[in-house]
Amino acid sequence: MTSDLIDLLACPVCGGALTLRGHPGLDCHTCGARYQVDAGVPILLAPAPGGAGAPRSSHKEAQIAFFDADPADDFGVTRPRGAPALHGWLLGEKFRRSILGLEDLLPGATALTVCGGSGLDAEFLARAGARVVLTDISLGVVRQAAERARRFGLDVELVVADAENLPFRDGSVDVTYVHDGLHHLERPALALAEMARISRRAVSVSEPASAFATSAAVRLGLAEHREEAGNVVRRLTLGEIVSELATHGFEPVAPHRYAMYYRHWPGRAVRLLSRPGLLPLATGGFLIANRLAGRFGNKLAVQAIRVR
Repeated sequence: MTSDLIDLLACPVCGGALTLRGHPGLDCHTCGARYQVDAGVPILLAPAPGGAGAPRSSHKEAQIAFFDADPADDFGVTRPRGAPALHGWLLGEKFRRSILGLEDLLPGATALTVCGGSGLDAEFLARAGARVVLTDISLGVVRQAAERARRFGLDVELVVADAENLPFRDGSVDVTYVHDGLHHLERPALALAEMARISRRAVSVSEPASAFATSAAVRLGLAEHREEAGNVVRRLTLGEIVSELATHGFEPVAPHRYAMYYRHWPGRAVRLLSRPGLLPLATGGFLIANRLAGRFGNKLAVQAIRVR
């Protein structure tokens, strides 16, 4: 945890400045709240409404418990390394779409990932030239992100934080970024408002779309209505996200829908299509299909620039 990171932070209770105390921890001199630091990772979760020791909402507790559990393997830490070529290409394509119109902003920018998980998006952002801060409500997956950073030489700051109450000062980062995170939340609009509050320059949102194709996929068992973590998948629309960001002074740059499907663990079909002779056909077919019918797709991406 660097002094530069501490300068970005704010107390999630009152918004006051935080300072490092003698033993590992952070103090708010405005309201007196105290926060732990775990192996250099500040844990900046506001106390539950019932006070210290009281349970948080059952939704948040379920998310924390699920994602704190040790993973079955470390593919989440290493991917796209070790994945079939098509799987890696699809991950890269999702990232490319998530920063359309923002490419020139990233080099040298401070980018904050919300619901950042084990750090795949943080790695993409870091390799695009950004200084990255990763946040997630689960200390377990933040530790996975720390392991990714250690193995692959990434300079990523880490914070345990609630997306609906981000512990950062107003306008403290250049870009806020979320990929497949809002749909886990009880109040996605509140997280969007928080992302807008702390971003000086731009916001990027990539999420499952509320779409006919998605509804059909749920009925066919190809997509989930409720995830393993217990949350209902809260699929959003382009209009909802654009409207929410507009109320906070952001103008969309390249909002769009597109089709994307892959499983966390690549299956036989992906391995087959990753063969050298088939990979160009698979990726070319994907791009053509999205050019023709992507506006009906199951994913959305909204990039927005602050205009006021």
